[in-house]
Amino acid sequence: MVDNEKVEEIFLTLEEKLEKTVSVLSSDYAAIRAGRANPHILDKLQVEAYGMLSPLNQLGNISVADARCLVISPWDKSLLKSIEKGILASNIGITPTNDGTVIRLVFPELTEERRRDLVKQVKKMGEDAKVAARNIRREAMDAIKKMKNGKELSEDESKNCEIDVDEAVQKTIEKIDKITADKSKELLTV
Repeated sequence: MVDNEKVEEIFLTLEEKLEKTVSVLSSDYAAIRAGRANPHILDKLQVEAYGMLSPLNQLGNISVADARCLVISPWDKSLLKSIEKGILASNIGITPTNDGTVIRLVFPELTEERRRDLVKQVKKMGEDAKVAARNIRREAMDAIKKMKNGKELSEDESKNCEIDVDEAVQKTIEKIDKITADKSKELLTV
């Protein structure tokens, strides 16, 4: 009576979506500037190169010179102006220094007020991720209910599936809380 393939598919989809939610949140957190040089803040930066937009990390080498300085060494020196322009146009809040061969990004110290603002932003992103996880839970529960109503699952089997869905979502929410707390702590102690 039980269609195991459909149940497995529901749980595979659930796990994939929950993992994606956590991974997107983690990458978003990596892009938040914490007062020290972090090349990940440039991950989503697109630069005009050769007549089209290209990711900055494909146009040169990005390295950490010291705790508060990134160095961008383009493979083609003619792109220096474009890279500088792209960084200025982005809203990362750092003014690039172009010395003719490399571009330096010096990260200023974060003020206490800015740290608190970043922590608020981090917590909001965490809450948004938890809402996404709950929406994923609702989708899985709807699929289980549909199978129960279609007599593909018994009452007991659907209850067990719902418990498993709740456990998976709860574990994800705990992960989200942990990475949110870690990022908040990092921002406040830098």
